Amino acid sequence: MSFVSHFHSDGWFRDLLCISWNFRTLSGSENIREFLSEVVDGKSRLEHSGLRDFKLDDHTVNSPSPFKFPGPQGIEGVQGAFTFSITNPAALGRGFFYLTRDVDGTWRALTLFTNMQELVGYEESSTNQYGLYEGQKFSSEEYVDAKFRAIEADPTVLIVGGGQSGLTCAARLGRLGIRALVIEKNARVGDTWRQRYPNLTLHTPAYMSSILYSPYPTNFPKYIPKGKLADFLESYAANHELCIWLSSIVAPNPMYDSSSARWTVEIQRGDQKVILHPKHLVLATGGGTPRIPTWNGMDEFQGTLYHSDFHQDAEQFRGKRVVVVGACNASGDICQDFVAHGAAEVTMVQRSATCVVSSTTAEKTYFKVPFPESNPIEDLDFRSNSMPRAFLLQLNKLGGTQHAKMLDEELHEGLRKAGFNLTWELEPGSGEVGLDGFATNRLGAGMMIDVGCGKLIVEGKVKVKQGQDISHLDKDGVVFQDGSKLSANVIVLATGNEPVLKTAGAFLGDKIAEQLSSMVWGFDSEGELGQTYRPSGHPGLWFAIGSFVVTRFFSKHLGLQILARELGIA
Repeated sequence: MSFVSHFHSDGWFRDLLCISWNFRTLSGSENIREFLSEVVDGKSRLEHSGLRDFKLDDHTVNSPSPFKFPGPQGIEGVQGAFTFSITNPAALGRGFFYLTRDVDGTWRALTLFTNMQELVGYEESSTNQYGLYEGQKFSSEEYVDAKFRAIEADPTVLIVGGGQSGLTCAARLGRLGIRALVIEKNARVGDTWRQRYPNLTLHTPAYMSSILYSPYPTNFPKYIPKGKLADFLESYAANHELCIWLSSIVAPNPMYDSSSARWTVEIQRGDQKVILHPKHLVLATGGGTPRIPTWNGMDEFQGTLYHSDFHQDAEQFRGKRVVVVGACNASGDICQDFVAHGAAEVTMVQRSATCVVSSTTAEKTYFKVPFPESNPIEDLDFRSNSMPRAFLLQLNKLGGTQHAKMLDEELHEGLRKAGFNLTWELEPGSGEVGLDGFATNRLGAGMMIDVGCGKLIVEGKVKVKQGQDISHLDKDGVVFQDGSKLSANVIVLATGNEPVLKTAGAFLGDKIAEQLSSMVWGFDSEGELGQTYRPSGHPGLWFAIGSFVVTRFFSKHLGLQILARELGIA
């Protein structure tokens, strides 16, 4: 196949929906050839898709330009975007390439990315057009009310969860002409943020964390506080005319009828029970329920014990001894909160090593490079996602992580002296993937973007106890396997959340859960996110979770897949 000859022998090909109705990443020319040669309707995948009309994109920030990857290998070449058409289905695509010279001097693809942008004839609309129609005196309020009534009567998509992922997907589906109803258990949009601990802010800067279609006001702080973000999400839902049922709970064990290809879902809306029959069910319920370890003696502890998800008021524990079990983002923020509110002693129990990157270094290396503030976020999302995730982690192992570590050398040395264990590997000996690996493969578990707790640890204001083997709790505190003990008035379990599939399985029931992959989120064997914004293994069931960056980009792919199924072309 002549197409494959344009790749390096160890080149990478990432395809999102152009060659198959899925997300695929292939490494090595032979694997690429095998994928493209698979037979679909009597033709190879490549021939069947009919990619054509290739044109360089020379009007955006992704116009062809030289590049050089950081690291000792000195990989450099030419990068750029292009557009193309797809024959089957009739669609428009956009791609991105990184070209380098082969040993014989020939330019070949180090990576190639192809991405479906629009289905022809069903393009995403930019706005809702309404007002006073000729011959009909409909006001905008009446138009929105009628639209909501139509959605509520027969939603094509039911989205469970009204956080940023659920809202983003609803906005995207609306632009594609798909009726989407959002079910939110809280009384207000944004309450999932309002109800979290007081000093919470986004750990990623506002310029890369904007929500789809709606940049934040220019007077917003770089790291947005939870309350301001919650209010913005509430206004977002109103401004984008999203149909949301608040204070509503979806009953467990929804039923799917394969003959009608519809779900039967029971919803408790206030004091009213409602039965809906959507074609698609999107679970946008976040990262799972709190993970609460079980130790002997938890009922005997005479102080206050709770999970970090429920941390609210550090002031009430002024002058008290605090133990926080866990050493990642939530633990760091909560330890800072206790110190700021005059706790007598704050001790962080670190049970396993943590990947720590200061917020300054994270911005320099992980945020600002792929997301410079002056450029359109859509173009930056596209370029950022053009890179195969597994190849990015490979680059990190070859020098990218080492560069970030050098910038934080003083912080890391201070943390080690204070007894804090550091790592940049997902598994011992697997290579230093750094922040990218923990964020994408573990949904942020095991990492800390340090916004101040590191300094408190170095200064001894937050003590560190290595305690992988907690034996039990007694009435006064935490007892470890070696017989040592931490006395405490307050114990906070910053122990993370259960896997998404465990939480979803409890809601969906065993019959449906058994049909799903063992992994939602995390990397599959090709380095793509497992069952997220892509087929889940069960018809009409989708998972939509992740950061603003992830949801902003992949909500489009979720919408295209649902639209294609509604059109009967997937």
